[in-house]
Amino acid sequence: MKVSLSSRVFDTVNVLLMLALTAVTLYPIVYVAVASISNPGLVASGEVNLVPRGLTWIAYERVLELPQLWTSYWNTIRYTAVQTGLTLLITAMMAYPLAKHWLPGRRLILLLAAFTLLFNGGLIPTFLVVQQLGMINTIWAIVLPTLVNTWYLFVMRTFFEALPADLEDAATIDGCGSLGVLLRIVLPLSMPVMMTVGLFTAVQQWNSFFDALIFLNERAMYPLQILLRGIVIKDAASDTYVADSGTFLVTIKYAVIMVATLPILCVYPFIQKYFVQGSMIGGIKG
Repeated sequence: MKVSLSSRVFDTVNVLLMLALTAVTLYPIVYVAVASISNPGLVASGEVNLVPRGLTWIAYERVLELPQLWTSYWNTIRYTAVQTGLTLLITAMMAYPLAKHWLPGRRLILLLAAFTLLFNGGLIPTFLVVQQLGMINTIWAIVLPTLVNTWYLFVMRTFFEALPADLEDAATIDGCGSLGVLLRIVLPLSMPVMMTVGLFTAVQQWNSFFDALIFLNERAMYPLQILLRGIVIKDAASDTYVADSGTFLVTIKYAVIMVATLPILCVYPFIQKYFVQGSMIGGIKG
């Protein structure tokens, strides 16, 4: 089949744009990685670009010696794990009945859910609710206020609507109730959208720090991003975490960024196929 000239031009331009976008995306990551293992003096003087100079691991040694790092790491891991697990469970249990046309008040519930995409209670009312429920300085202050994301709810509902109804009917005939159909039939067939929503939720919670600033008062409860913010952004507070010279502090900042970023980056390749499939189905049908 002969390809027209316009198609070739389009493909070429498209490839060049994608390569440029990839370069723009990868450059900060590569630079931070290179700077974190380069000589601190050369990094501070701006002599390091995309090739390590004066290879050294001193920044990582300093960072890994911080006792606050491991406490913050553990807090972030448990916040992310609990948030992701509960979000998938609660969102699926809400999205599944909303995908059924026989649900009474379905349209009203969807309208109320869509309303939250535009409006929310605000910061002060949310804080007062969390405080009145006694969740300040607990994991639930981080997890519960953002447990259900309306956008993820609609994506999951759209995916459930596309599943064959015959499978659910067969399971019902075999004696499964609604919960059994959801757990045994629907969820195993919904791995793409579950993985997609799980990835988005995990990344959002892993990078979250504002809720921790508002709802947590004890340093032992702080997530990793609070430590990262204290070292990278607030130079005045950096001495609280790292007692070092300004020269070494430059590479320590880069090392902390890499330590905080690598785990979530390593997760993506394992669920990439689910991520692409889930995003396409959730975005096209509906």
